[in-house]
Amino acid sequence: MSAYRLHEGFIAPARRHPAFWRFGVGLIVAGFVYLSLNQIYFQTVLGLGSNDPQFLTDIMTGSTPLAMYILLFGFVFMAVGVGISARLLQDRSFLSLFGPLPLLRRDFRLVSLAVLSVLALVLVLPPWDMGEPYVPNMALGRWLTLLVPSLVFILLQVSAEEIVFRGYIQQQLAARFRSPWVWMVLPSVLFAIAHYQPETAGENALLIVVWAGVFGILMADLTARSGSLGPAIAVHLWNNVAAMAVLSLPGDLSGLALYLAPFGMDDTAALRAWLPVDFAMMLVLWLAARVAIRR
Repeated sequence: MSAYRLHEGFIAPARRHPAFWRFGVGLIVAGFVYLSLNQIYFQTVLGLGSNDPQFLTDIMTGSTPLAMYILLFGFVFMAVGVGISARLLQDRSFLSLFGPLPLLRRDFRLVSLAVLSVLALVLVLPPWDMGEPYVPNMALGRWLTLLVPSLVFILLQVSAEEIVFRGYIQQQLAARFRSPWVWMVLPSVLFAIAHYQPETAGENALLIVVWAGVFGILMADLTARSGSLGPAIAVHLWNNVAAMAVLSLPGDLSGLALYLAPFGMDDTAALRAWLPVDFAMMLVLWLAARVAIRR
């Protein structure tokens, strides 16, 4: 496909060792590394705060900035895992998972500008609430003080996910299979499954899985068009900044938010009513990113 002509350069490092068994073993190694390091990390953190029950509760819920930073940093071990797999099983460097760095930096900037422009437009246009007023969660001065570290930690989180799903998995599958039905859909299915949380999402858990799966396919498309992870990281970053640091659902993972929505994850009907809006916004951001990187 001419639209995906840059994808060939993106997957070129993976063609050195495209055997499917290497990919399978690589996923096992990456999973083992991630789970092991994650366990060590959180056991260490929880051990340091074992005398403070409130700290332990905060970590479990992500209800404070420090707790959110700790939770977000844990995603880094996902990237460490696939980086080790890429080196051991495919004899390739960690940086090769990103695509050409000049291309990544350029497209990250272009897409960030496009996405932020869309989000700013949505912010100033009505409606200015979600049927009920937003609930203040943090003083503006404190939020501004924490904004830079919050952006850094959210960037770490989304970059790790993109490195795993649109980097390592998409590249290795594309090196072995030509059909986009394999290298676009399979990583997106895995990405969606990772977002299945019936204990918190309840009856909407499957709808959120569908949302994540569609999001994964759209990010795979942007990656193939760009030839780098730049656009996917940019869209993922600003989407998560909006959901984590600007307007969050009350409850888990709300420690960085300036405002809280007037309903929570447990309000099934209200959440379901707003999911179509989320789907529409996801498509708009994807289209804005496509326009930004149009060659």
